[in-house]
Amino acid sequence: MHALAAFLRDVPPACGTVRLIGVDGHAGSGKSTFTEKLAAALGGAPVLHLDDVASHEQLFGWEGRLLREVVDPLGRGATARYAPYDWRERRFGAARMLPPAPVILVEGVGAGRRALRPYLAHLLWMDLPREEAWTRGRSRDGEEQREFWSGWVEAERRHFAEDPSRPFSDFLVRQLPEGYSVLPGPAGVVGPDQFVTDGDGSTAAC
Repeated sequence: MHALAAFLRDVPPACGTVRLIGVDGHAGSGKSTFTEKLAAALGGAPVLHLDDVASHEQLFGWEGRLLREVVDPLGRGATARYAPYDWRERRFGAARMLPPAPVILVEGVGAGRRALRPYLAHLLWMDLPREEAWTRGRSRDGEEQREFWSGWVEAERRHFAEDPSRPFSDFLVRQLPEGYSVLPGPAGVVGPDQFVTDGDGSTAAC
């Protein structure tokens, strides 16, 4: 994890002076847990959870609001201001501030979508097949969220069919029994000084 963090600190920023790092993948693929560990390895990098930006009415139709409230201010060197959504109360809460930082992690389904990619310094994809990820997610959320998951699965299918992220990912992240492996993604260019392998059956743990 520290090798990945060191690499990401040095990539050129694409949003003003901020390196926005997208962590995308299917729901239930382990994005939040991985991002938490990566943020710690980055010395406490801020994390923007897209669950705070999406809502029941806009599962994926939030890109305009995210660009306006978060990406545009950060690109100008200003503090972003957005209202996180409460999924139980079904309403947006008090405004939350997100000041510019050297690295900010953007975690959630759709983090690598077309509208955001120009502002991402790097895109990571949690490489777990969707059915396996969805099974994990349903088990995690329990019976209370069964109805929500029924609608979510179809919405996620449509989103990735129309606006896929994985083909544009720089790295693929796979969870191991202990730690993670990081491999070059479809969009990744691996040089001799990079810490990942060529993905030919071998992996690099972090």
